[in-house]
Amino acid sequence: MTSSTIDLLTTGRRVIAREAEALGLLGAALTDSFARAVEMIMAANGRVIVSGMGKSGHIARKIAATFASTGTPAQFVHPAEASHGDLGMVMRGDVVLMLSNSGETTELADLIAHTRRFGIPLIGVAGRAASTLLRQSDVAILLPEVPEACGTGIVPTTSTTMALALGDALAVALMEHRAFTPDHFRLFHPGGKLGSRLMKVRDLMHTDLPLTTADSPMSEALLTISRSGFGVVGVTGPEGYLDGIVTDGDLRRHMEGLLALSAGQVMTRDPRTVPPDALAERAVSVMNDAKITCLFVVEPGQRRAIGILHIHDCLRAGIA
Repeated sequence: MTSSTIDLLTTGRRVIAREAEALGLLGAALTDSFARAVEMIMAANGRVIVSGMGKSGHIARKIAATFASTGTPAQFVHPAEASHGDLGMVMRGDVVLMLSNSGETTELADLIAHTRRFGIPLIGVAGRAASTLLRQSDVAILLPEVPEACGTGIVPTTSTTMALALGDALAVALMEHRAFTPDHFRLFHPGGKLGSRLMKVRDLMHTDLPLTTADSPMSEALLTISRSGFGVVGVTGPEGYLDGIVTDGDLRRHMEGLLALSAGQVMTRDPRTVPPDALAERAVSVMNDAKITCLFVVEPGQRRAIGILHIHDCLRAGIA
């Protein structure tokens, strides 16, 4: 390892260590203003308007996106654009969350004045207690005074990391108070890998079921298997409950005299099933563990099949 490489690693580790230390200080410095900010957002009838300029603006955009995807309606408003007409986006019933390390960012002035004029609650986040932003805010959250990680103090690094973490803390606190679940998250995030992992069995299952009765001859059962394309047939008893399943393995085990047998004589009893509200990812795990390609879907505590799920359905949905 060259001396240049060592120097670069040293710099990287120093920056990360400084920011990690700052996050520890932020956690220790939180006061009841954090709780009041959460309560203020919870009480709002409208949206959370998140705003900031420059690097704080980039952090504000991320916080707004996190709020929106976790059950708190939110929108980023650029403070400079607000001064040119976008103030109309900020209405009574909203709450404004404003970020500024100095608390004196000129472009924020019109948006601050707008909140004061119309009685719109303002949550300010800044690094100076005596700043205009925090003095004007209904709830003031003061970031700890720590040096920026750049060493020169001119590049927003540690301060933006603290603001980002504070936004995440607010979002998670709001999630917990709203009892926000993965099911809710899936409604706001249906795309992407995370969305696919949260899909339920009922989202993917087929309801045109390959079923036959226990006393049906295997000649009919084989036709049902061929028509369905699932490679299996469910076997129901007199009351219509799923008593068993005939798979490719069952066919191989009964090759001799197969057509002289009934579906009930060939089937595997008490097959593995899955409830419709289970995560599809869990169903894939069951199929992989059992080395099978299909699962019948039954309501919890019942034996009547309402659907069937094939491994290919899960793979097409991006669940592996």
